Amino acid sequence: MIELTPFHIAFPVHDLEAARAFYTGPLGCGTGREDTTWIDFDLFGHQIVAHLDPGMNAKPHVNPVDGDHVPVPHFGVVLHMDAWEALRDRLKTADGIDWVIEPRVRFKGEPGEQATMFLRDPSGNALEFKAFADLGHLFATS
Repeated sequence: MIELTPFHIAFPVHDLEAARAFYTGPLGCGTGREDTTWIDFDLFGHQIVAHLDPGMNAKPHVNPVDGDHVPVPHFGVVLHMDAWEALRDRLKTADGIDWVIEPRVRFKGEPGEQATMFLRDPSGNALEFKAFADLGHLFATS
């Protein structure tokens, strides 16, 4: 088994302070290094970096997945079910969450059954948080 290490992703935002409020507020991220044009966030142990791009122009696209219109691109984290449920509960009571796909179970009864939810940050970046009852089914095909 491969020991997982934190991933790193840099993504554009049109407003750093709106990003800070969203990522440290409802998502509960800590912060790391920052400058006038970027902020490091700790997203469940992973390093994500919001970079200021005042002229960003997100061009949304969706693909069908188990009856949902999944936004592309998106990024997120696979969580343990208890952490996913805690995040879901915190987000459901937070003000101003821009839901793309409300929390639900996808691929019900199949090996890849997963709890999932999609939302957008204040700059329109799509995030997915998912969890599996059996994490061994992360890459299940049948």
